[in-house]
Amino acid sequence: MALKPEPTAPFHSVQYALRVLETISRHADGVTDAQIARETGMSTGHLADMLSMLRREGYTNQLADGAYVVGESLLLLGSGSDRNHALRGKLQVTLDELRDSVGAAVYISRYIDGEVKITHYADGPLAPKVNEWAEFRRTAHASAVGKCLLAQLDHDGRKDHLSRHKTARLTSRTITNEKVLFHKLDSQPPTVPMLDLQEYAVGTVCAAVPITAGSTVGCLALSIPLEHAHRLRQAADTLNRKAAPVLLSLAI
Repeated sequence: MALKPEPTAPFHSVQYALRVLETISRHADGVTDAQIARETGMSTGHLADMLSMLRREGYTNQLADGAYVVGESLLLLGSGSDRNHALRGKLQVTLDELRDSVGAAVYISRYIDGEVKITHYADGPLAPKVNEWAEFRRTAHASAVGKCLLAQLDHDGRKDHLSRHKTARLTSRTITNEKVLFHKLDSQPPTVPMLDLQEYAVGTVCAAVPITAGSTVGCLALSIPLEHAHRLRQAADTLNRKAAPVLLSLAI
């Protein structure tokens, strides 16, 4: 399987975030934002937004004199037997906060060994998760999650997937023509959320954004009951803007 060459905006943000964290880690006694800017080559405006996000996520702390040091979240994710547990915990907290921010159930999905898999999610009484009435791994052509993952594969990768999981009409809106589906995937800008407007299930609308890093295909998605469909685009934009902290939790 090969990936399409387009990197995603959240991935670029995470690359910068990791550079900032590496710089802060080298200065045990703290480092100023001016020094971080010099060592990373980032503009002060971009760096200010990045440091704000990293403080909010607990990866850095700011001392009384304004210098930055490593935060509690990053310390918890250090080496040791508790690392995996801490990683899962941090990721779940990040997803729970994102769920509350967008007012919808949120999901992380990966394309693993040629299959669509939901690896993490956060739902709640006011943000119910979608009813998986048809297996997600068999319905990538219809769901926002599936289409977002397929869009990150090259032509042969998509053909291979659909040779194993044939397109089926799940609702009157489902795209079943392979040529039409591929055209839709190719015309989708990588920085614009992929939508599912009742293509997978009647009564549910969804959106997904790519969170690809390296050779791993992934996406961050949300689902909203149809009666709240008027919130979908705003929620999808929020999801896209806040994808970087989720990808950072996966990349640390």
